[in-house]
Amino acid sequence: MKAKRILILGAGGRDFHNFNVLYRHREDVEIVGFTASQIPFQEGRLYPPSLAGPLYPDGIPIYDDEHLCDLVRCHKVDAAVFSYSDISHAQIMKIASRLLAVGCDFHLIGTEHAMLKVCLPVVSVCAVRTGCGKSPVTRYLCRGLLNEGRSPVVVRHPMAYGRLEQRAVQAFRHKADLDAQECTLEEREEYEPLLRLGVPLFAGIDYAAVLEMARQAGDVLIWDGGNNDTPFFRSNLEIVLVDPLRAGDELSFYPGFVNFLRAHVVVIGKSSGVPHEQLEHIHRNLRKFVPETPVVQGDLVVSVKTPEMVSGRRVLVVEDGPTVSHGGMAFGAGVVAARRFGAAEIVDPRPFAAGSLAQVYDDFPHLGAILPAMGYSRAQLHDLEETIEAVPCDLVLSATPVDLRELLDISKPVVPVAYEFCECGPDALMEKVMEVLVEYEKNDAIGFTGT
Repeated sequence: MKAKRILILGAGGRDFHNFNVLYRHREDVEIVGFTASQIPFQEGRLYPPSLAGPLYPDGIPIYDDEHLCDLVRCHKVDAAVFSYSDISHAQIMKIASRLLAVGCDFHLIGTEHAMLKVCLPVVSVCAVRTGCGKSPVTRYLCRGLLNEGRSPVVVRHPMAYGRLEQRAVQAFRHKADLDAQECTLEEREEYEPLLRLGVPLFAGIDYAAVLEMARQAGDVLIWDGGNNDTPFFRSNLEIVLVDPLRAGDELSFYPGFVNFLRAHVVVIGKSSGVPHEQLEHIHRNLRKFVPETPVVQGDLVVSVKTPEMVSGRRVLVVEDGPTVSHGGMAFGAGVVAARRFGAAEIVDPRPFAAGSLAQVYDDFPHLGAILPAMGYSRAQLHDLEETIEAVPCDLVLSATPVDLRELLDISKPVVPVAYEFCECGPDALMEKVMEVLVEYEKNDAIGFTGT
């Protein structure tokens, strides 16, 4: 029988996982390639033979998705498998319609088909959109578990940049590991705060191998999701964040709506300063679609160590890159800090954007007078440094979890902005986590864990 020819539509993360779990050893299908979207500098690479397996001795090419239908025609593709996240339902159907029009099937993978089983209790932290505050919640849970005498280990959603053949399994226990593995700015934003807590962290490309290493490092596994993707592991507790600043998006983005429907606990991660009607919009959708799901109200506490440096100054605000790019936010914690601590002016960096940063503003026209911390390559880090140096301001208000002064040569004063999750009321979220752990251990004692 002729093998079915499949093209995997991806962004350097979920696509590789779907291939590894569902297709790598199947002789009845042929993966003709991956496409690259959302993340820059991915097209033109190769998914290497060492990861692709014996059926693909030459590896698998990664194509730009700009000419998708031409790829389908050229490679006689039978089916396209959609494998990336944080895309509106309208956008995904436009892609599907284009492919269906040229005779190509369009597939979405059932959520649990690519989930790996784990022999530890698993708490997953996911969201309905990029930038809801998953990482602060992960840190909150780690601190709580450490206080309970537990040994949490975090497995992070893939960020498959750099040389893929060297990134099958990545272990991070010390900050020096970030340098040794040539991590991008985007990776450091996720990893550094956890390493400061002393929590071991694992990531990579082959998550069966990642899991094998991670399960030996702790007694509770926290899945720290990327974008609004679904978990890679079967979870005992699925925590899903919603964002009242983007009320309604929980119903209209893929696979965020899937997470919304699957959630064991929904966390409203940002409460202060949000208009009542937006919070009520979220609650109406909760009552309509998941009326039995517990809801935890939370907030992000935004702070700076030296607020007096901000007051009355002209500031350049640097925000977390993914949140304000494909996450669709016009601003983040940096703008909140600038307003809260009395900055005289937020200086617009767009006229001074260098190189690839100028293209970022073209690609994401919703961005205003903020600078996204984009550093997917060394060249882009140089563009970020050049842009910061060119902006006429008194100081840089940096709302990336990374200390930019360690990566860039910045002559201006830099004031870091911190943001951490807190619960608005009793610690219901940690109580739920501990309940799940006790139940897991009770079931484990009688030989059934449910995972």
